[in-house]
Amino acid sequence: MSKATVHSNICGIEHVIEGKRDGENIIIDIETTCKKVKNMSHMEVPMMEIFDIKDNYVMSKAQESKCCSNCLVPCGVLHICRIEAGVLLESLCQRVGNVSISFD
Repeated sequence: MSKATVHSNICGIEHVIEGKRDGENIIIDIETTCKKVKNMSHMEVPMMEIFDIKDNYVMSKAQESKCCSNCLVPCGVLHICRIEAGVLLESLCQRVGNVSISFD
């Protein structure tokens, strides 16, 4: 099982994402206070639908949930999915520590 916390500093909400591979799917659960993101929780993401940046299961669910276009949660979910699919090393993610956007 993989776990990450998304710090949405602009909206002031922290989201905890957990993922676990189950056959050809990745089960995603999200602990959040955001109603829109809550609609995305407990997704069964098909592994083969996580690689395209635009046309993938996670982004479709984010659209259906009416997530804001600047929401970082779908990106966090995709990171967890890629770890569980074995195409992103969890040890690399742990070594790097976090992903961020800095505004100058």
